[in-house]
Amino acid sequence: MGDHSAIEWTDATWNPVTGCTKISPGCKFCYAERLTRRWGRGDFGEIRTHPDRLSLPLRWREPRRIFVNSMSDLFHEKVPTRFIDEVFAVMRRADRHIFQVLTKRPDRMLQWQHETRATIPPYVWVGVSVESADYLWRVDRLRSVDAPIRFVSAEPLLGPLSDLDLAGIAWLITGGESGGSEVRALVTRTSSGYHPKATALAWVRELRDKCQREGVAFFHKQWGGPTPKAGGRILDRRKWEQSPRVGEQSLS
Repeated sequence: MGDHSAIEWTDATWNPVTGCTKISPGCKFCYAERLTRRWGRGDFGEIRTHPDRLSLPLRWREPRRIFVNSMSDLFHEKVPTRFIDEVFAVMRRADRHIFQVLTKRPDRMLQWQHETRATIPPYVWVGVSVESADYLWRVDRLRSVDAPIRFVSAEPLLGPLSDLDLAGIAWLITGGESGGSEVRALVTRTSSGYHPKATALAWVRELRDKCQREGVAFFHKQWGGPTPKAGGRILDRRKWEQSPRVGEQSLS
């Protein structure tokens, strides 16, 4: 957690919750779990709330994009509703920033909003992770959440998403799996390094083209491989780094 992040689509990370449990194939090579083990910070499966971290964004004076809970899922079933409320209360106060809340549990997000009647401001972007067509239902749940900015992270992309419906979606992120020799990567190794597979190129191009047709911001984060940066980020000779623009709150 800190005011600088190596994640290409954000500026900083804020982790008032740590720990998570795996619920779908995209969790297999979870980077947050690897980092927890590397840093010797206990059992990643133990969900912990950190009230002492709640005020951190209020202390950052310069506007930035903040990935909320890069080391967890705010809408994990073991995170108390009261604590979710507290996290959102801080985000509403820190309106100079953009907050990016990404979950694999949109049902809990929707339930929380219905129960609390919470409003989500335009500088709090809410998104879901979708790794394959089997999890496109998460996008449908996300559409039911009343929020000005919704986004989809197709990372790790494990198959084509030809039926992805972008209605109500402002931003799409794509990326390949990384984390070791067994990853189901979008890349192949050659004598000159790692390069995208033909199937991977087709999957990502299809999503990019759909975004362009429908006016959705498109961001290609990485091709993946043994390390996140092994395959690079280039798609058709350029980097794709679009992001939603929402008045003065949009940061580039």
